[in-house]
Amino acid sequence: MTPDEATEETLCPIARTLNVACDRGTLLIMRELSMGNHRFDEIQAQTGLSPTLLSARLKRLEESGLIERRIYSSKPRRYEYHATEKGLDLDAILVMLRAWGMKWTPYDDGQGPAISITDRETGKQVDQDTSISASFRFSDYDGTLSAEFANERALRRSRFQQDRRAKSS
Repeated sequence: MTPDEATEETLCPIARTLNVACDRGTLLIMRELSMGNHRFDEIQAQTGLSPTLLSARLKRLEESGLIERRIYSSKPRRYEYHATEKGLDLDAILVMLRAWGMKWTPYDDGQGPAISITDRETGKQVDQDTSISASFRFSDYDGTLSAEFANERALRRSRFQQDRRAKSS
């Protein structure tokens, strides 16, 4: 029996959830979708996943009902990826992982969170001490990238594009 088969057959909801949604690549893909990156190249640039691994993860997420493909170009056929209602339910998990990281993987002096998250209704910042409900949705909040994180992402995108051009020439 493989580990996947063992967790599919268990009654333990933690093991079942881990089987579907909780590997590094999957959570990074869901992070990118929540940040508005829906195209394969954008997701690949920010996650660092190989094309083969990213394709496999996207297919698995689609089969699990966490994401759906939407065509944006018919010639050549190209898709965007969007979280489904089931996938959006992972937003609470992502923000809780963020809170844990803020508490237990501290920043250097002068650094702050990569993204400041503000509740649109209350104006309150979401931090490591904020109580998060299971119904949390990033779409109900405003997110602002820190200058450092914006630069990190821009550099990652630039390197990705440079590597692509080098491989195609």
